[in-house]
Amino acid sequence: MHFDSAVAADLAKVLSHRLPTPGAPLERRSFLKLAAASGFALGMYPLAVPAQGSGELKPTQQPSAFVQIDPDGTTTVTINRLEFGQGVQTGLPMLLAEELDADWSRVRSRNGNADPAYVDPKFGMHLTGGSNSIQNSFTQYRELGARTRAMLVAAAAQRWKIDATKLRTENGFVIGPGGQRAGYGELAQAAMALPVPASVTLKDARQFRLIGKPTRRLDAQAKSTGRQSYGIDVRLPGMLTAVVAHPPVFGARLKSVDDSAAKSMRGVKVVLRIPTDRGGEGVAVIADGYWPARQAREALKLEWDTGGVERADTAQLLAKYRELARQPGKLRFDADLSRLAAAPHRIRAEFAFPYLAHAPMEPLNCTVAFDGQRAELWMGTQMPGLDAGAAARTLGVSPEAIKVNTQMAGGGFGRRAIPSSDYVVEACQVAKAARSAGIAAPVRTLWSREDDIKGGYYRPMHVHRAEIGFDAQGNILAWDHVIVGQSITKGSPFEDFMVKDGIDATAVEGMKEPYALPMRLTVHHPDVNVPVLWWRSVGSTHTAYVMETLLDEVARASKQDPVALRLRLMEGKHPRHAAALKLAVQKSGYGTRKLPPGHAWGVAVHESFNTVVAYVVEASVAKGVPKLHNVTAGVHCNLAVNPLSVEAQIQGAALMGLATCLPGNAITLKDGVVEQANFGDYRVPRMPDMPRIAVHIVPSSDAPTGIGEPGLPPLAPAFANAIARASGGTAPRELPFPQA
Repeated sequence: MHFDSAVAADLAKVLSHRLPTPGAPLERRSFLKLAAASGFALGMYPLAVPAQGSGELKPTQQPSAFVQIDPDGTTTVTINRLEFGQGVQTGLPMLLAEELDADWSRVRSRNGNADPAYVDPKFGMHLTGGSNSIQNSFTQYRELGARTRAMLVAAAAQRWKIDATKLRTENGFVIGPGGQRAGYGELAQAAMALPVPASVTLKDARQFRLIGKPTRRLDAQAKSTGRQSYGIDVRLPGMLTAVVAHPPVFGARLKSVDDSAAKSMRGVKVVLRIPTDRGGEGVAVIADGYWPARQAREALKLEWDTGGVERADTAQLLAKYRELARQPGKLRFDADLSRLAAAPHRIRAEFAFPYLAHAPMEPLNCTVAFDGQRAELWMGTQMPGLDAGAAARTLGVSPEAIKVNTQMAGGGFGRRAIPSSDYVVEACQVAKAARSAGIAAPVRTLWSREDDIKGGYYRPMHVHRAEIGFDAQGNILAWDHVIVGQSITKGSPFEDFMVKDGIDATAVEGMKEPYALPMRLTVHHPDVNVPVLWWRSVGSTHTAYVMETLLDEVARASKQDPVALRLRLMEGKHPRHAAALKLAVQKSGYGTRKLPPGHAWGVAVHESFNTVVAYVVEASVAKGVPKLHNVTAGVHCNLAVNPLSVEAQIQGAALMGLATCLPGNAITLKDGVVEQANFGDYRVPRMPDMPRIAVHIVPSSDAPTGIGEPGLPPLAPAFANAIARASGGTAPRELPFPQA
C-alpha cells in the first residue's frame, strides 16, 4: 500500500471517526491501560508529569508507552508496527537505543497494540504499510530515546547533586566527572517521577554507533530455532478452532445446508451459518482442534445460490480489457500526440498482467475471546486500530470494549491491511454466533492455504496498451498509453483522497517518472466481482514492467545502450536514480565483464515509496526456457538504518518479483470460481529458481526512505530485457512468462 505526504491529512480526517485523536493527551483510563502494559521502569509516571516547556506531548512522543528498563538494565522497546518479516522489530529499537545510548546486547523488543500511542506519527492511524515504518518513525523513535536518556541523566544529577550538563552516557550507564557510574536499571524508578522534556537535541550522524551499522536481528534466534510464535500459534485455555466454508463465488449465499454428518464427527462442538465478506454466507465448523474442524467441513453438503452475483471469468475479462484499452479512458496525463503518426519509428504494444494472491506463509487467522460485553483479539494485523473498530461494530460493543493483541505475522504483503477487515470480521462473526450457541470459550478462526489462495483480495488484473513514436536517435516524440484495471480503493475509506477525477492513484504510480516523456495517459476502472487489494509495491508491479521494457525496446531499435538512454532521458534531474543505476552497473561489470555464451544483460530502474532500486541482471534462454543467473542491485534509500535489513528486503523482494515471471504464478477464475488452491497450482519460486543476488547501497546521510517494497518492481523488467537481448526478440508482453 502506498500513502504519500499529500494524502496524510485526508487520511487522518477520513478515519478520525474510527480512531482516538492521535494528537490529544491520553485520558486517565487510556493512560492506566498503557501503564499496565509497560511494566515497571519508565512505564508509568512520565505520562502523569507534564512535559517541560510549552505544549503537551502527544501519546506518540511519550517514553512511557515505548520504553521499559528493568532493574538489571534490560531495555524493552515497544514497536508501533506489525513485524512480519521486514525487520522493524530490530530497526525501530536501533533508532531508540542509538539516542538512549543503551547497551544493545540488553535491548529487546515487543509488539504494540491499538492504543493511541502506536499510531503512525505522520498519518495518525495504526498502520504498517507503504514501506513507511522506518521513514515515518525515524525521528519519533530517536526522540523517544533522547527523552528517556535526558530523564535518566536528570535522575543521576539529582542523586549526585551535580549539574546534569557535567554528565554523559555510555552503553547503558550515566557517568559522572569523578568516575561515578550508575546503570540505567538503578536510575529508572527515579527517572519515572521526572517531567518528560518537550524538546531534545538529537545526535549528529557522525556520532552514530548503531544506526547505519549492519546489525543482526533481535528475532533471528527465535525464528531460526523454531521458537518464534505467530498469530496462528496462539493457545488459550479451553480454546476451540473454527474453519469456515466460504462461498465458491464471491458474495454467493446458501440455498441449503446438510450438516448432519459434520455434527456427528468426534470433536465437533457446533456448526453455524454466518455472514461472510461481500454480502455472502458461509458455514463455520467449531471443534476442539483444526483437524476435526477441517474434516467436518469436508463432510458438509452445501448448495449455493450464485444467481445474484457476477461470476467473473478471467478469459472473458481479458478480452473485455483489451477492447477497453483500444479507446481512451479518464485522463491522467495529457500530451500533444500530433507527432505520433509521422514518427519515423513506432512501437505498438499490449501488455497483460494477471490477478495475484498474496500467499504469505502464515495463512489468515484471528483468535477472539468474547464474553458478550468485551472482546480480546489476537492476530497479526497491519491496521490494529481499523480492525478493532470493525470488531466492535461486528460484536455490537463499544470500541473501548475491544483489546487487540498484535502478534508476529508470517508474511502479509498487504493482505493483513484490508479496509474491510474481512478475516477479522469473519472471526468476530464466528465468536458472536458461538456465544449465541452457548459456547463461552475463545475461538480461533483459521484459514487453510486453500482458503487463503481462493479467498480473494488479489492484486488486480491489468491490461496496458501503448503506442510510441520515436526517431533514429531514440528521442521519444509522442507516447499514447491506456491502462485498464480495477480500482483498489474504490468503495473503501481511502476512496475520497486516493481516487481523483475517477482515477485510482495506485493504478498509475510509477508511470512516466523519472523520464522526460511526452505521454498521454488515460485509465479505465471496470467494476468486477473479484475483491482486490494492494499487493507488495502496488501499482508499480505492472507500471515498472511496461515502462522499463518499452524503454529497452526503444534503445534496441535505435541501437543505443539501454543505460545511456535512461540517463539521457532523466536529463540530469534525478540524481538518486542515476546514482543507483550507475552503482548497479559498476558492481555488476556491465559492459566490461564478458558473459558466457547465450547469456545477456538486462537493466531496469524504478522508484517506489521514495526509494530507487536499479537492477543489472544476467540471464539466458535455453530451449525456450529463461533462466535468471545473477542480480546486482543498486539501492538509494538514503540512510540505511540497518544495512543487513536492507539487503534482506531487496533479496526477498527480488525473489517475489521473480515469482511474477514464472509460469503458473497467476490467479484465474472460471464461472466465478478461483481455479488455484495451493502451491501446486499457484507457483512460487523454489531453490533452483533463486539467482545470486548482490546488494549495494548508495551512501547517504539523508533521512531514510522505504525499503520493504521497492526491490520488487524492477526485477521482472530487468529479467525480461535480458531475455529479449539473449533471444534477439522482444520482452514478453505478458506476466507470467509464457510456457516454453
